[in-house]
Amino acid sequence: MRRQLLARRRDVGMAEPDLRERGMRESVRVSGVLMLLGNTPYPEDIRVRREALALVSAGYRVAVICPQAAGERAREQVDGVFVYRYRERTEARSFTGYLLEYAVCTAAALGLSVRVLLERGFDVVHSHNPPDTFVVVGAVYKLVGKRFVFDHHDLAPEMYAARFGGRGNALVRRVLTLLEKASCRLADHVIATNESYRAVEIARGRVSPEKVTVVRNASGLDDLPPVDPDPELRARASAIVGYLGIMGYQDGVDHLVRAVRHLVVDLGRPDTLAVLIGRGDAREDLRRLARELGVERHVWFTGFLPLADVVRYLSTADLCVIPDPSNPFNDRSTMIKVMDYMSLARPVVAFDLPETRVTAAEAACYARPNDDLDLARKIAALLDDPGRRAEMGAYGRRRVETDLSWDRSVPRLLDVYQKLGAVA
Repeated sequence: MRRQLLARRRDVGMAEPDLRERGMRESVRVSGVLMLLGNTPYPEDIRVRREALALVSAGYRVAVICPQAAGERAREQVDGVFVYRYRERTEARSFTGYLLEYAVCTAAALGLSVRVLLERGFDVVHSHNPPDTFVVVGAVYKLVGKRFVFDHHDLAPEMYAARFGGRGNALVRRVLTLLEKASCRLADHVIATNESYRAVEIARGRVSPEKVTVVRNASGLDDLPPVDPDPELRARASAIVGYLGIMGYQDGVDHLVRAVRHLVVDLGRPDTLAVLIGRGDAREDLRRLARELGVERHVWFTGFLPLADVVRYLSTADLCVIPDPSNPFNDRSTMIKVMDYMSLARPVVAFDLPETRVTAAEAACYARPNDDLDLARKIAALLDDPGRRAEMGAYGRRRVETDLSWDRSVPRLLDVYQKLGAVA
């Protein structure tokens, strides 16, 4: 029934009379959206998946171009979204590697976009960064009358500096800044993930405020419902600390590993097990760090897990941690794992970062930024206070339900397309 309804909506859009036959100019009617995704596969990228499904539910035809993960088909339809995948290089670890990766990614996106145009057509190129080099694809299609939306996931210059710990190349950072500015200036509309990003886009990108809309990262109310603890995991330790997310060099998971060492050795908590769910190019170095610190048996790297396992393991954790350190990138960024933890009614321990406070508020206990020992102390104090943990978890779940759920973000996303003069 849903497919028939969507097909009927598309047929209505295709049956629109030519505007010239009406003898008047009207807003261009948009029915097709091409999303460009380079950082993670689809549907693994949760934000892109939610946006794509929201647009499909509103009657738009949506196609996504993205990298191909192991075992995935090069082309398929996923819940009404047409997915076109290209072969991805191994994860880059050097500037040359990133340069080649982004060049291949952009060239593949441009090539596949021609196929999508011929097979399905589209009216809007909706680019998700990184990489900001997708602006090249947007520029090509702007020349033939398509709209360009820049969905600003990450502040690339600040992320580069955070990733390389101040050891990065100044020229690279300048190029990244220029690409970000070009993306902002070329875009018919810019989507920001929070007010901090919106301020950057207005000031650094010189975008008119009315052309920037905040569509926050958020969890769906039904995506991560709390479930009963996993008995096998619960039996492994009396104190279980959870982490969910990417394990890149900028994500601060090394701070959590060091905090575990403080918990076990300095604070006398040998009953602690940290369950780290996710993958990323820093994971092997994190494993090595755990061995060097002598806490290998206290840190479990699960790798990528099915959603049901993620929910079960995090529901078992006594608390969850956001170890992202303070820097110009993280201070302005909203971590989606914050909302994931809150959706699961998990109390949170985090470094005291501005945007983390905006999101978590009283659902989190805050440690001094970048202080691993203070992070460990805050974890220990919360582990010893089950009443406070319960109150924080309940508060976080209520905050998601009333203020932060994805349902609150969908109208803002659809409003962007209305501002473009788009209708489904």
